[in-house]
Amino acid sequence: MRPDLAHVTTWLFDLDHTLYPFEANVMSLVEKRMSAFVARETGLPPEEAFQLQKRYLNEHGTTLAGLMKHHNVEPRRFLDEVHDVPLDDLHADHELNALITALPGRKIVFTNGDEKHAVRLLNKLEMDSLFDGLFHLEHANYVPKPNLVTFELMMAAHLVSPRDTAFFEDSPRNLKPAHGLGMTTVLVGPHAAGNLDGFVDHRSPSLKAFLQSI
Repeated sequence: MRPDLAHVTTWLFDLDHTLYPFEANVMSLVEKRMSAFVARETGLPPEEAFQLQKRYLNEHGTTLAGLMKHHNVEPRRFLDEVHDVPLDDLHADHELNALITALPGRKIVFTNGDEKHAVRLLNKLEMDSLFDGLFHLEHANYVPKPNLVTFELMMAAHLVSPRDTAFFEDSPRNLKPAHGLGMTTVLVGPHAAGNLDGFVDHRSPSLKAFLQSI
């Protein structure tokens, strides 16, 4: 059945692995830089640094949040280093851009990335003019999704009414607070079909596929 989203007036999008395909070689390069940063900062061997990076991601929402809490890492130093990756495999999808443009209502990007990273990627994807707003990690005082406070800050900043909002994400845990607030939740990505979480309303292999279906 075609999803009924007639009530939606605000379309909220995660950035990484949501507005571009999972296969694009962006976050894998970022994660390698994160592991190298953690290894250098802690003195751990590479494999242990990788495990610590993932543990901080799982426990705190981002690797950075764990580094800030446990190692007093200055966020700007970390973000500038780990996001300085080539974007050779990232390309504009003009059909996807047209589908986003056609959505009735406001479109907002809600990302755990910083402003510099978000603007750089949106420019590369030729999406910089598609959105009415951007809420990034610095706006949240470096407190990432899925923290409820971060959702509340985003909603206050952009006057978002959750009951009228559809939120697209590749991370199930970031959809849980959104569902609790009353948003329509859409999980996208190659693992979406196998997800069984009750707080996920719709699932699709990609954002493009979902927008085509509606």
